Amino acid sequence: MNIAIDTNRLVDYFRGDPIVERTLSEGHRIAVPLVVIGELKAGIRVGSKQAANEAVLLRFLSKPIVDILLPDEETCNHCAQLFVQLRRAGTPIPDNDLWIAALVVQHRLHLLTRDKHFGLLPQVQLLE
Repeated sequence: MNIAIDTNRLVDYFRGDPIVERTLSEGHRIAVPLVVIGELKAGIRVGSKQAANEAVLLRFLSKPIVDILLPDEETCNHCAQLFVQLRRAGTPIPDNDLWIAALVVQHRLHLLTRDKHFGLLPQVQLLE
């Protein structure tokens, strides 16, 4: 199974969460959406351990099983479709999470996250 990881679960991993560590150690390919990297870098920049946290992130991203997911035109189409679906249901989600969902759907990945609002999108396969 190939998985994508959301910002909150990647932070959990960096903090030593055993559930996330076990999931990520099971030999799966791990996709990190570009938006997640942006959110992490923003958090690093406002923190007190910038150099150390940047090094941890770069070490993780350099692992052979980790891929960075970049948006493209197809991602934009998925994003627009998901936006309309959520708007019609009256259940918007944060913009960054909409882009993460679009990448997950596009690449047919399972998403590792703690954010419950991804459950509003039945086409997003969530990992517990």
